[in-house]
Amino acid sequence: MPSHFTTLNNGQTIPAIGLGTWQSKTNEVARAVEYALKAGYRHIDCAWAYGNEKEVGEGLRASGVPREEVFITSKLWGTYHRRVEECLDQTLANLGTTYLDLYLVHWPIAMNPNGNHPVMPMRPNGNRDIDESWDLIDTWKGMEAMVKKGKVKAIGASNFSQKVLERILPTAEIIPAVNQLEIHLYNPQLELLDYLKSKNIVPQAYSPLGSTNSPLLTDETATEIAKKRGLKSTSDVLLGYLLAKDIIVLPKSVTPSRIESNLTGALEAHSVLTPEDIKILDGVAAGGKQKRFIMPPWGIDLGFDNWPVPTK
Repeated sequence: MPSHFTTLNNGQTIPAIGLGTWQSKTNEVARAVEYALKAGYRHIDCAWAYGNEKEVGEGLRASGVPREEVFITSKLWGTYHRRVEECLDQTLANLGTTYLDLYLVHWPIAMNPNGNHPVMPMRPNGNRDIDESWDLIDTWKGMEAMVKKGKVKAIGASNFSQKVLERILPTAEIIPAVNQLEIHLYNPQLELLDYLKSKNIVPQAYSPLGSTNSPLLTDETATEIAKKRGLKSTSDVLLGYLLAKDIIVLPKSVTPSRIESNLTGALEAHSVLTPEDIKILDGVAAGGKQKRFIMPPWGIDLGFDNWPVPTK
């Protein structure tokens, strides 16, 4: 199915629907990955910080699908910005693979590598212990070195605003292949999408269905369009809407029926949604429903719209 793939700026093809693994419990994620691959997924989105990559690797092996047929993404965590290869090597060992198809900087924020916690070091005042002496430009150089070493095929960004991208692009030897963001019906980030398109950076949507007990799944506009187009559920519209805008979607589930319906429903919706439907859906957030679900208290301004600037 041609709609199932997107081409990155390095010529690599990437399946446009991937299985998200954030917040998937370690005792569930191996089976979810195995089931997804058997159901036709060929793209798994992981991260060092999720703490479940060993189990993801078990699911990959149990599926019987050859490694070279699966597009695997992982992410560099903030406490490793000074030690990119060390973080990557842990991920490769846990997944049981010698390379990644795509490696992302999880957040554009370096944290104290020698702080009081390996994942989320904190300062005595309760703020996150940010490594303010480190330059993101150097993190990106470390990422580029992993491509040159052959450990990753492509590199990209995650949670980078235009302001942050403009910090690294002038000196980048390799332009980020993707930018993974919270994108969904209530947080469409239309201006940022236009910017990414102008730079040939492919957008990826995490939490494309919103959060747990998401209001998106009962949104009246999306539900009405689902009925009008003969689709099985509102979630089909939510995913197909993003696919129609050339956004890679990464829905997370550990439920076999949901894993399968996210794949088939997204592709079906993509094939029947009209340009008029997309225009209507693009306007939902601006009509009073704009909402972000993921806003960690980093304590610094990341440069995003609709994200309150922290007060010192």
